[in-house]
Amino acid sequence: MPTTTPSSATDLFTHALQHDNRANPYPYFARMRQQPVTRMDDGTWLVSGHHEITQLLRDPRISADRLNSNTQKGAPKSLLVLDPPRHDQLRRLVTQEFIPRITGMRDHIHDLVTHLLDAHTSQQPGQLDVVTDLAYPLPVTVICELLGVPRQDEPVFGSLARRLTRGLDPIGTQTAEELHELQQARIELIQYLEGLIEKRRTNPGDDLLSGLMFSQNPAGQMGPIDLRITLGLLLIAGHETTVNLIANGTLALLRNPDALTRLRTDPDLATPLVEEVLRYDPPVQMSGRSALADIDIAGTTIPKGARIRLMLAAGNRDAHRFPDPDRFIPDRPDNAHLGFGGGLHYCIGATLARTEAQIALTALARRLASPRLVTDPPPYRENAVLRGPEHLLVSFDRLTPDPRTA
Repeated sequence: MPTTTPSSATDLFTHALQHDNRANPYPYFARMRQQPVTRMDDGTWLVSGHHEITQLLRDPRISADRLNSNTQKGAPKSLLVLDPPRHDQLRRLVTQEFIPRITGMRDHIHDLVTHLLDAHTSQQPGQLDVVTDLAYPLPVTVICELLGVPRQDEPVFGSLARRLTRGLDPIGTQTAEELHELQQARIELIQYLEGLIEKRRTNPGDDLLSGLMFSQNPAGQMGPIDLRITLGLLLIAGHETTVNLIANGTLALLRNPDALTRLRTDPDLATPLVEEVLRYDPPVQMSGRSALADIDIAGTTIPKGARIRLMLAAGNRDAHRFPDPDRFIPDRPDNAHLGFGGGLHYCIGATLARTEAQIALTALARRLASPRLVTDPPPYRENAVLRGPEHLLVSFDRLTPDPRTA
């Protein structure tokens, strides 16, 4: 932390978002929790306590539209910022097409992880970048297969995803050039998605996009604009957060060798361990909301119309909810983390993300002999909301065969 210690909520939030502090924003989150609900200078309310965040995530007086954009009522919006009843209708359509398609995918995900790691079998000793060699290509491949998006289009939507996810960060943290790129990326994404939809219109398949387009659900089909927005959300959110989850999990394992050793010998540990990664170093650090009415909470009142910033990563280390919160405990009991949000907007892809992370982290633990970080801390992405390493170089003595085929 800097020699000048920030004191106000605005100062703490500003410092936590600075890229120089991206590797470890948690000391600032700890300071925030001293006043779990507080107002920043711009009128935004900062909520950092686990109890208070959980309460607001379930409060019907909270809108997912963090901008409280009354001037845009009726304009098409993503599931992320929709409220009931429209949110519930669209979510139901997506869930009914999405969940059956991810059932039974574990073996296929195992095969994908094996293929990605086997590319390094000739290196003894060797080195891999966990982000570019595993954490990114794995969820990208899976979501492309699910949606029916050509895998070879990754350079196109990958570039768009990087620019668009930067737009999730507070506007004050973005340069004029980044804001311009954001607008351009939105235009390019619309054009790309409309091209995909048009191809499916004349050549439907058994993928998720075709299912959403030609659903026989009695609740109705999606209109063309909702379809385009939902497709874009699933394509980008379907891989961006999982990249961070796998990378953050690898970092936690290498910094906690006892946990790495346990996972190597006990693959069943992967289930609670991934939950602990989601608590300890979540891929989504914060979420925006707005108040639809005056809300009394933690001895203060958030007024109607106010913007709210839910600091999920801060709540995940709240000592009032988690004993020894700054310690990584792979089999932590009663782990009611906020890694996938909560309430109506609980992450649709949570089951898939968990599966991908469990398999990837277990494979790394079992197959990399004597893994160690090349650089600690690693370089981090510019993004503050979707926080994770840009690269994660790991050296190892050898890559052992897949235990399933050895």
